[in-house]
Amino acid sequence: METLKERLNQKRLRNAFFVAKEVLSETNLIPTFMEAIDYLVLFVYFAGMAAIGIWAMKQVKVQEDYFMGGRRFGKLFQTFAAFGAGTGSADPVNTARGTFANGMSGMWGVMYWLFVTPMYWISAVWYRRMRCLTLGDWFVERYQSKRMGVAYAIFGCFYYMVYGAMLFTAIGKVSVPLVGPELFGVQTEYVLVPVVAIVVTLYGVLGGIAAAYWTDLIQGVCIILLSVLLIPFGLNAVVEKFGSPSDSWTDGFRIMHEQLPASNFTILGGDAASEFPLYAIVVIVIMNMIGIALTPHFIVTGGGTAKSEQDARIGLVTGNFIKRFCTIGWVITALIVLTLFGDDMALMKDADMAWGTATKELLGPLGIGLVGLMLACLLAALMSSVDCYMLVCSALVVRNFYVPFINPQAGEKECLLLGRATGGIVVLGAVVISVTMLDMFKQLELTWVVPMTFAALFWVGMFWRRATTKAGWITIVFCILTFFVLPRLIPAVAPNLRTAPELVQSNLKTETGGGKSIYWSGGLQENEGTLTGVGSFRFDMLAYEKIPGVDLTAVSNAALKTLEFPFKIIAPFLVMILASLLTKPNDKKALDRLYVKLKTPVDPVPEIDQAEIEKSYAQPDRFDKNKLFPNSNLEFQRPTKYDVVGFLTCFALCFAIIGIVLLVARIGT
Repeated sequence: METLKERLNQKRLRNAFFVAKEVLSETNLIPTFMEAIDYLVLFVYFAGMAAIGIWAMKQVKVQEDYFMGGRRFGKLFQTFAAFGAGTGSADPVNTARGTFANGMSGMWGVMYWLFVTPMYWISAVWYRRMRCLTLGDWFVERYQSKRMGVAYAIFGCFYYMVYGAMLFTAIGKVSVPLVGPELFGVQTEYVLVPVVAIVVTLYGVLGGIAAAYWTDLIQGVCIILLSVLLIPFGLNAVVEKFGSPSDSWTDGFRIMHEQLPASNFTILGGDAASEFPLYAIVVIVIMNMIGIALTPHFIVTGGGTAKSEQDARIGLVTGNFIKRFCTIGWVITALIVLTLFGDDMALMKDADMAWGTATKELLGPLGIGLVGLMLACLLAALMSSVDCYMLVCSALVVRNFYVPFINPQAGEKECLLLGRATGGIVVLGAVVISVTMLDMFKQLELTWVVPMTFAALFWVGMFWRRATTKAGWITIVFCILTFFVLPRLIPAVAPNLRTAPELVQSNLKTETGGGKSIYWSGGLQENEGTLTGVGSFRFDMLAYEKIPGVDLTAVSNAALKTLEFPFKIIAPFLVMILASLLTKPNDKKALDRLYVKLKTPVDPVPEIDQAEIEKSYAQPDRFDKNKLFPNSNLEFQRPTKYDVVGFLTCFALCFAIIGIVLLVARIGT
C-alpha cells in the first residue's frame, strides 16, 4: 500500500501540472480543450518509443543487424512490419477526405491496394531469394552497373521524402482541429511535425530495423485501436443529434441512411462528380501493382528480413489484409463525420481535417485522455512507416553510393554511422516537403507516378534475360523527361501555348463540378479576358485527340484524371523492350548467377543456405526444368500447387472484404 507521503507527493505533482497547464493556456501557448491526461498519454508514448530505440541499439553489431535485423524475424513480426510500413497516418485521413467528398466510394483512395494483395503471396518469395541488403543491390547485379545502384538510391530517397511528407502532412491536418492553428505561438504544423520527426529519427537511427519492428508491433495495435475508437462515440452523437429519446447508439446506422443520400452508400462512383468510378479504380490498381513491387522498402518488409520464405509470405499477406479490415473502420468513421459535419464550410473547403474535427468534437468533451490516445495512434501510424523508409534510404546510400564510389574499404562502424546520419537527413527532407506542400492528394498522386521511372527495369529485368543496361538508362531518361521535365520545359520555351485557344479547353461542366483544365495541371485562369493555362503541360493528352470518337471536353473529372495514367504505365515498357532489342545483351555468366539464385529456395539456416547457393552457381541450369517457356530468354517459372492455392485464397479474401463492405453499407436499411 502506498504511504500517505507518497499520496501527498503525487497530489502535489498533479497540482503542479494543472497549474502549469492553466498558466500556459492563459498565455495562449497551448489549447484549452486538451486535458493534462492527453499530454501524459503522448509523453508516455514518445518515451516508450525512444526507450525501445536505445535498447535495440545494443543489439546492432554489423550492417545486416542494422538494415535487416539479421534476417531472423518470424510471422508475427513480419506481419506487423508489413502492416506498419503499409499503414501511414495519411491512410485514415485520406479515407475520411475521400468519403467526405464521394461517400463510401471514397474508400478507394486507400482500398485500391486490396487487389494488389494476392500478388504479395508470390512476390514475397522474390525478395527473400534475392538475398540482398537493398533493392539497389539487385539492380546493380541485374544490370551489372554500380551507377544503376546510385540512380536507384536517388529515386528511393526522393520517393520516401515525398511519401514521408504525405504522412507528416496528415498529422498536421489532424492536429489543427485538435490543438488549434497555433501551438506555443507558432503554426501547429511547424511545431508538431518536427517533434514527431525527432522522436522517429531517435529510435530508428539508434536501433535500426529491430527497433522499427518492435515499435511496429506496438504501433500496429494502436492503429487497429485508431480504426474503431471513434465509431461508438460517433454513432451515439448521431443519435443525440438526429434521433429520438428511445433510440440506442446502434440506431445511428439507420439514422445515417435517413440523413445522407443513397449515393453515399455505394462503393463505386456512378455520377460525373465521383473520383472513383470502376475504370479509375482498375487503372489505379494496375499502376500501383506495377509500382509497389520495386519500392525500396519491399526488400525489407516484403520478405527480405524473414527467417524463411513461408514467414515472408504469411507476414506480408496477413499484414496487408489487416490494413484492409482497418479501412472499413475508417470508412464508417468518415460516414459518421459526413452525417454530423457535412454542412461545415471549413471541412467542405479542406476535407483533410475531417478526422481531426471528429476527434475533437466526439472525444474532446469526455476529458479522459482519448484525444491524446487518438493523436498517439495517428503518430503510431506515421512512425511505423517513416522508421522503415528512413532505414531503407540509409541502406541505399551506404551500400549503393558510399561504399562503391567513396570508400570501398569502409568498415562496419563507419557504415553504421553514415547510415544513421543519412536516415536523419531523409526525415528532414520529408519534413521540409511537408511544410511547403500541404496538399495530401497531390502528394499521393506523385507517389503513384514516381515509381514508374524504374518499373519497366524491374519487371522486364526480372523475367526477360534480353533486358540490357543501356536500355535501362534510356528508359530512365525517357521517364524523367516525359514525366517531369518536358511538361515544365515546353511552356517555358513556348509560353504562347498557355493561351492557345485549342489548349485552354475544359471538360464537361456539371451542376456538381467540372470545368477542369484538359491540358494544364494547375487549371485555367482568366487574365484581362484571356484564358491562360497554369502549371505543367499535359502534352500526352494530345494523343487522345487522334482517337476517333474521343472528345475530351465531354468526359467527367474522373475520366480526365484517369487518362493521365495509361501513358505513364505503358510507354516505359515499350521503350525498355525496344531499346533492349537494339542494344548489346548483358553478360550471360552474370545473368546465370542472378537467375539461378532467384530460383534457389531459402534455407532458414544461413550455412545450409550458402551451400545451396554455391551448388546453384556451379550448376546454373539446376532449375531449368521448372521454366514455363523452355529454351527461351523468358524466366517465368511454373507455379507450384502452393503458389496457386495461396494466390486464389488471397483473391477470394479480397472479394470477401468487398462483401463485408457491402454488408456494412446496408446496416440500418
